[in-house]
Amino acid sequence: MIIHRMPGIIKQLMLIITISLYAISTHAQASKHKPVNVIFDTDMATDYDDIGAITLLHYYADEGKVNILATIASTKYSRIAAVLSVMNTYFKRPDIPIGVPTGSASTDPDWQKWSDTLVAKYPHKIKSNDEAMDAVKLYRKILAKQPDNSVTIITIGFFTNVANLLKSEADEYSPLSGQQLVDKKVVKMVSMAGKFPSGWEYNMDNDSLASKYVFSHWTKPIIFSGFEIGEKIHTGIPLIHNEKIINDPVKDVFRISIPQAKEDVNGRMSWDETAVYVAVNGSAPYYKLVPGEIKLNANGSDSWIETGDQYYLFAVRPPSEMEAIINDILMYQPTKK
Repeated sequence: MIIHRMPGIIKQLMLIITISLYAISTHAQASKHKPVNVIFDTDMATDYDDIGAITLLHYYADEGKVNILATIASTKYSRIAAVLSVMNTYFKRPDIPIGVPTGSASTDPDWQKWSDTLVAKYPHKIKSNDEAMDAVKLYRKILAKQPDNSVTIITIGFFTNVANLLKSEADEYSPLSGQQLVDKKVVKMVSMAGKFPSGWEYNMDNDSLASKYVFSHWTKPIIFSGFEIGEKIHTGIPLIHNEKIINDPVKDVFRISIPQAKEDVNGRMSWDETAVYVAVNGSAPYYKLVPGEIKLNANGSDSWIETGDQYYLFAVRPPSEMEAIINDILMYQPTKK
């Protein structure tokens, strides 16, 4: 593309896009040398690919690639805090802060009932949601202590918490508003949300008012891993057939859940895991970033505008390659600390 022959406004837009892509790429490269500071925001009850996602997160933490600042739920399903505590404890990080919404939020349960097994079978410090910190308070407490432009937020659920964070006011943790805290401390957000270039997706629509608020007020880059990415990646079958792995909550979740849905016969579709992968490792070589801006429609669907400081992933390698990576990490056994 010969930029110097373009009209002035187009050259200006191309320059902005190029600079934004360079900034994201540079941050991803820098993250290879120092851990990515992550706040992990999940709707872990409504689907079990969240279990795969938190497994990837802890794996990368053991690899020295991630510093997990907090694990926060975007749902207030009754066992969500206990499940997060189970997973953090299993991966030898029982003291990672856990947050749960205290205001209006989804209460949808895990219809496969895998959380019952996890809470009954595995040790965990936090037994109920009442023992967890308010989600927005925890966001503010964590962000206030971090260096400027250093935090990556990974959302693999609803945007309830992020919207409430942006609306929050000064408190005991910071004199800044939520909007100011995000602008000062966050470098980017990576979200499993949307379907691109257009379509309907559950996370985006479940709390559509929160989604709309976030996308109209968020000022930092957002990378979307859309429905169409994870839909083609099926994981968990090698894990549940690995007889050497026992007393593993990840295996238990996939073992319980996969037989209950016909669409999971080849493994669970892996939407959330790809968001974690890209947040830690960057998009290349499996994906490229398509720049623009998301638009939410009245019917809950989304479409894409070709100018803006947001990006969605476009696959440039066969899904089987990412599938193999995720399947390998799902079988990871935590190291002793």
